[in-house]
Amino acid sequence: MTALLDLKSSVLRQVQRSQSLRSRWEPPPPTPSSPLKHSSDPLPRRISEESVEFFDRVNAILQKQENMLRAAQAEGEGEACTAPPPQEHVDQAFIPDRIRRTELDLLYEEAVYTVVNRVGVPSPEHVRSEEDLFAYLLKVFDMGEEEHDIILQKVQASKRASFSLRVSVMKAKNLMAKDANGYSDPYCMLGILLGQSPRETEEKKERKFSFRKRKEKLEKRSSTKEVLPARCIQVTEVKPETLNPVWEEHFVFEIDDVHNDLLHLDIWDHDDDVSVAEACKKLNEVSGLRGMGRYFKQIAKSVRSNGSASSGSEENADDFLGCINVPLNECPIVGYDTWFKLEPRSSTSKVQGECHLILKLFTNQRDTASSKTDSNVSIHKKLLSQIVEYEHAHVKREPYNWNGQVCPAACTVLTHHAVQTDLSPLQQAVIRWQCYSSHHRTQRLCYSLLLRLLRTIDAEWDPSAVRGELERQLSDSFRLYTEHCLCLMKNMRQVFPCSSAAAIARYELMLRGVGYMQNMPAFQTVCPLRHDLHLDITTAVKKGTAEWYESLIAQFKPEDGTLEEQLKKLVQVVDAVCADVQRAQNVYNKLFYSTVKEDFFSISYRQLEKQVADDVNVAMERVCGTLEQESSRLTQAMGETIFELFMSLKILNGFREFLPLKDAKMLALTGSHNWFKSSIHRWLEIVHERSCDRIRNAVETDKLERAQHAKHSSSAVEVVTCLSQVREMWLQLAWPDSAGAFIFVTRLTDNFCSEAVCYSEMITRKIERNQLGQDHKSFTVQLCVGLNNTEHVRVFLGHLPRDLDWQGVERAMEESCGAEGKEQVYKALNGQLVNMDLDLQREATRLITLLTDKMQPELRRYIQHISLSPDSINNDDAVSPLMKYLQDTMAILTENLVKENLTRVLQSLWELLLRMILDAIAENAGVQVEFYNRFQYTVETLLQFLHVKGEGLSLEDMKSGDYKVLDEELRMNKCSSFELIEQYYLEKISHQKTLKHTRYGRISLKCYYEAPEQRLTVEILHAADIIALDANGLSDPFVIVELCPHHLFPAAKSQRTQVKLKTLHPVFDELFHFHVSPEQYRHRYACLTFTVMDYDWLSTNDFAGEAVAPLSDFCWPGRPSASAAGKSVQPVILHLSRSKPSEKPIMRMLDARVGDKEAQEFVRRLKEIEKSMEEE
Repeated sequence: MTALLDLKSSVLRQVQRSQSLRSRWEPPPPTPSSPLKHSSDPLPRRISEESVEFFDRVNAILQKQENMLRAAQAEGEGEACTAPPPQEHVDQAFIPDRIRRTELDLLYEEAVYTVVNRVGVPSPEHVRSEEDLFAYLLKVFDMGEEEHDIILQKVQASKRASFSLRVSVMKAKNLMAKDANGYSDPYCMLGILLGQSPRETEEKKERKFSFRKRKEKLEKRSSTKEVLPARCIQVTEVKPETLNPVWEEHFVFEIDDVHNDLLHLDIWDHDDDVSVAEACKKLNEVSGLRGMGRYFKQIAKSVRSNGSASSGSEENADDFLGCINVPLNECPIVGYDTWFKLEPRSSTSKVQGECHLILKLFTNQRDTASSKTDSNVSIHKKLLSQIVEYEHAHVKREPYNWNGQVCPAACTVLTHHAVQTDLSPLQQAVIRWQCYSSHHRTQRLCYSLLLRLLRTIDAEWDPSAVRGELERQLSDSFRLYTEHCLCLMKNMRQVFPCSSAAAIARYELMLRGVGYMQNMPAFQTVCPLRHDLHLDITTAVKKGTAEWYESLIAQFKPEDGTLEEQLKKLVQVVDAVCADVQRAQNVYNKLFYSTVKEDFFSISYRQLEKQVADDVNVAMERVCGTLEQESSRLTQAMGETIFELFMSLKILNGFREFLPLKDAKMLALTGSHNWFKSSIHRWLEIVHERSCDRIRNAVETDKLERAQHAKHSSSAVEVVTCLSQVREMWLQLAWPDSAGAFIFVTRLTDNFCSEAVCYSEMITRKIERNQLGQDHKSFTVQLCVGLNNTEHVRVFLGHLPRDLDWQGVERAMEESCGAEGKEQVYKALNGQLVNMDLDLQREATRLITLLTDKMQPELRRYIQHISLSPDSINNDDAVSPLMKYLQDTMAILTENLVKENLTRVLQSLWELLLRMILDAIAENAGVQVEFYNRFQYTVETLLQFLHVKGEGLSLEDMKSGDYKVLDEELRMNKCSSFELIEQYYLEKISHQKTLKHTRYGRISLKCYYEAPEQRLTVEILHAADIIALDANGLSDPFVIVELCPHHLFPAAKSQRTQVKLKTLHPVFDELFHFHVSPEQYRHRYACLTFTVMDYDWLSTNDFAGEAVAPLSDFCWPGRPSASAAGKSVQPVILHLSRSKPSEKPIMRMLDARVGDKEAQEFVRRLKEIEKSMEEE
């Protein structure tokens, strides 16, 4: 209720200030302080230019949000994708120490040793030439030829690398079925087969014991026994009843001659429950054997004989399923991982199927200084780091986008070293990640490379394979890379600006990598304490946003200068924040959500919104304090700045719709519009003043010529444009408070209405001043333009309820103040609009009156021409001059008036013509009937002319008011005197039927008609309440009975009753008889008149009243009074009346017919009655 009372008081003050627009502009002249002064002095050009510039600036402020959207779109499209992104500055703590020269020399020795001892078949992309590899290493390590020769000699003098073969027997498929059940029970037996080349003496001495013997020695051996330990033969488990066994067993063999030895593998079908592996272990020595195949066969036989190798019987031997021979010199550098087809032992063997083997050669002993003091993982990491640094330094095009690909020589060295040092794919993946991520912190790389390395670790991940130092190093690399990325996130606005497409692409890949990393099992295993990476990202974003805002404040310095300058700088700050929030919503938020599932927009927006709200609130408190001082007045420049600040805050506040609902409820800018309430009130005053200046200037410069494709002039266009801009300004303000919005809307509506009314008045005055010295056509055109101007503005203001959303204000007020608040809104707003419409109609009527006044002399002359035309001229010729003049005028009006104004002008013209014709008829009373026929023709011609076949005035509207009076006047004047007299009695009969009670009394009578005798009997019974006409307060009444009109009953004489003295209630009881034929009583106007008179023996009798009764009530067949029982009918009571005959038009017409005897006689008798009434 308090809110409603406050609202009522504010509205009352508003309405009392404005009152009615009519009263505002009509009586009092404008004061010197009024913003709109009706002055004939030309407007200073400077003021008009300032007003135009003012609205241009306001319009630019209103377009700010749209311009910001376009700028954000152009920002992403303006820069070519090939432009390099900004530098990614990082803390110096992230930069690793460079390697020392002594360490480089040791690392170079390791690289040379790798090249010298390389084995395996190189792939096409690898470098085969040792010289080319050395040449590349010289460049990588910046090594001189002399130093290289020394290290090479050292390597060549060192021990050769010892190799081992890792064999993984994975599975087989499509083996031959050997058992009756259609399956086999397969197992594998594998070992190394001796090479064919001679060995050096030193090698034979140093070689460890092997079950294999040189071929030369075996050939010398006949039946002598040689010792072959069974541990050198490896056997898999037996897989029962399958043709597609899966073993996945792993074995390691020491290799004597990596260039000549080969791997031999047999697959057998086991036919007993004896363990093949146990049989292999029990077989300590085998004699008289030639070749590995026989040896494997003997083992299979020994299974049957429970380990006795001397049994020569092959009964119960396991069935042979196939064998594989793999020469080690054909093994690729990275080894085999493939399916091998099973081969037969002889031409008679039948085998089928394939076996999946994984083979890899590696060194088990390396004679280098680094290998004795450092791990293979560490050495490989250092080697890769050196190569990566060299390779990246020599990338010429877009080094920031380097995908990590190295040259063939580097790939060859790295591959051989990884193979020789037996690094697993997981170890290699971890090392590559460590090297490239560490290098990225000093020399940025393509983030897709880092993401690809992370995926490789994820694909190869085995927690049990990463322990100790490698686990610690991987944890450190994850930690350092995460901190590096968080630092970049903090500075993302500088490092990854939206203006650089390349930077945004890099940022997306970086975020994608961070998001991928935090979900990796490897990351969760080695970094168990970093579960809150989302919290780290949020913290980095908040800190970066706060620092960025502080940099804005440092850049614009909104605390320096005058209050106006401070506000302007604050506007720049808010605009920069809006642009940043726009980027956050359009670009960064999509990146964060799609990669790390973080709502970047909410984090940054809430941070910035709070900081902006704090600064703006402090500034507006200073503004309000300044404005509250009595001598302080809001200047235009300050008002523009405050308005711009409000609009900038509104744009920033509008981004809250993109927040989750829970985050949008409690924001610092909620209710921020209240900081501007008093300032916006004063701002609207400035807008009103500038609108008035603009309107005055528009009227002054208007030549009242039609604008292009329109019927109004330039001033109307300018006024509507001005009002539209003010309306748009209000719509853009979007004031959220219902009560405040109502007050503002009331104020705006009042301003709009006053400006429109004043504009129409200034246009009217300008046309009035211009009418002197102008021809009829020019003046008419200008007047039409003026009318259209007013109508154009009126139509625009008619949309105010929709444009200013009055219904929304009503609903808001109804919700806050109830039905009374809604009614208050409706009355206040609609009252202003109604008053404005009345004022505009008044001005339009004033202009139309100017036009009709100009036309009156010509119209009067043409009407006089019609009235004076002799009867010999036909009607068309008489009316022709008038119609020609009207047609010419109509052409001008139709061409230059809009439909609404054309209707108004034609209606006024029609009313003027009707009045002029009525005057003409009044001036020529009593003339011939042809005179009235001609004017009847004139009226009908005008009626059709102004109707314009439905395009002009409606017939319904035209046939009302004066038209009815004129039509009746013409019709009556065309009647004969008898017809007028008959019409007179018809009117009296009609009037008698309406009388119920009168102060002149009543008369009671009976009337009945005897048809055979054609006799009408009238029995006057009595009268009551007759008016007192004598000095004694009584009367001496008698009644005169007549059949009227007299020309219908020429033989009938009037009859009278006896005089009843000194009474107001006379009783007569007298009978009177009249002869009435059917031809007479059939007329509607045939009647009996009863005239009550007061008898005076010394002077003329006085008229007391009269009544009439139509004969049709008594004489028509079927009436009770016209039957045989008519004498018994009930009495009829007629109320008396006293009306002056001269008040009737018929009397005036009859009186004007001086030469008509009947007319004059009728008028004389009525005048006598009227005279007696006047004498009373």
